Amino acid sequence: MSAFPEPSSTRAISTFTVPVTAADGARSELICVQPAEPAAHRVYWLPAMGVAAKHYLPLAEAFAAHGMAVALHEWRGIGSSNCRANRQHDWGYRQLLERDLDAGVREAGAHWPDATCWIGGHSLGGQLACLYAGLHPQDVTGILLVASGSPYWRTFSYAPLIYLALALAAPLSQLLGYLPGRKLGFGGNEACGVIADWSRSGRTGRYAAHGMAVDIERQLAALQSPVLALQLRDDWLAPSRSLAWLLDKMPQAPKRTGIIEPGQLVGQPADHFSWMKMPQAIVAQWVAWMQGEVST
Repeated sequence: MSAFPEPSSTRAISTFTVPVTAADGARSELICVQPAEPAAHRVYWLPAMGVAAKHYLPLAEAFAAHGMAVALHEWRGIGSSNCRANRQHDWGYRQLLERDLDAGVREAGAHWPDATCWIGGHSLGGQLACLYAGLHPQDVTGILLVASGSPYWRTFSYAPLIYLALALAAPLSQLLGYLPGRKLGFGGNEACGVIADWSRSGRTGRYAAHGMAVDIERQLAALQSPVLALQLRDDWLAPSRSLAWLLDKMPQAPKRTGIIEPGQLVGQPADHFSWMKMPQAIVAQWVAWMQGEVST
């Protein structure tokens, strides 16, 4: 049996949740999508900032139609997470990388112990997928990115306005105890530490996590896992220069890029979020590339 069977609408796919508890007690639910046949590969998927895991079920089901298992990570503070950002509860990239992702990836590995692990993500999820792979290169077969890239302000149109937004985000979150992303129309209600780490990477173009001694940039530079990054044609939140800035941090990693056009999305716009409704063409590109990577 091929590890990458042709997609079939009649193949039974099951969905279930697995409780995940991080080392500091933070809890969430990992949404798991299981194909009918035993999975030789699993994808651990990281959502965009402020987006609940459940919104990626069409993506997971598209992978499962190709015989691949998927675990949808839930960010701390979002969806099924028992944490909510406020003055009493704060966290940053360190907690997301060292605690939550470690716990979630471990649970997925326990459920599919014989499946090779690919990690992927959307927007900020793509960035943190790269950071996690850099920290754990031996655990990651390859990286899947969509609508992602560095938030470095110089890579965007209207760069001065982007810089101003980045510069104001951290002090605003400190003033209020969290960033009210729901009201601002950007992300969710985000923790001060997350916004501080995100804002710093956007202003400086370099990744670091407050409280982590490891040099994340050095880890990225040493990463050799292959990457397939897909950009949406009309996505102003992750333009080509932003993606290139992120990919250039991984000079030793084999990289391929592609552009998704509206015609590939069954009527959906080729922008930052609309692809989530019709991800089948995107998944098909990833699966074809993954098949080539494991056969070489």
